[in-house]
Amino acid sequence: MAHFAKLKTGNIVEQVIVVSNDIATTEQAGIDFLNNLYKDRNIVWKQTSYNGNIRKNFAGVGYKYDQTLDAFIPPKPFNSWILNETTCLWEAPVAHPNDGQRYNWNETNQQWDLVE
Repeated sequence: MAHFAKLKTGNIVEQVIVVSNDIATTEQAGIDFLNNLYKDRNIVWKQTSYNGNIRKNFAGVGYKYDQTLDAFIPPKPFNSWILNETTCLWEAPVAHPNDGQRYNWNETNQQWDLVE
């Protein structure tokens, strides 16, 4: 199955629709099908992929499509986090501890706090 993200103002994902691979033989064929289905050629559709083969990340509601990076970017979880333009995912300014324990990000102190 092919998946298409419906974009609203600001290139924010509003909905993700599934289209049969028999119909969406190409991205444009899928877009044409959706434009006919919704009877609106002003809707912007972008194909997305569960396995990240296209546009870096699978689109979710609230994600933003970045035209320059041709990628879906999740909402920024914290103001201090930085976008990794290779993965198009947000990263904390301090690396997550790799000791097998659970941590939560503390935005106020800019650190990972151990979950007790």
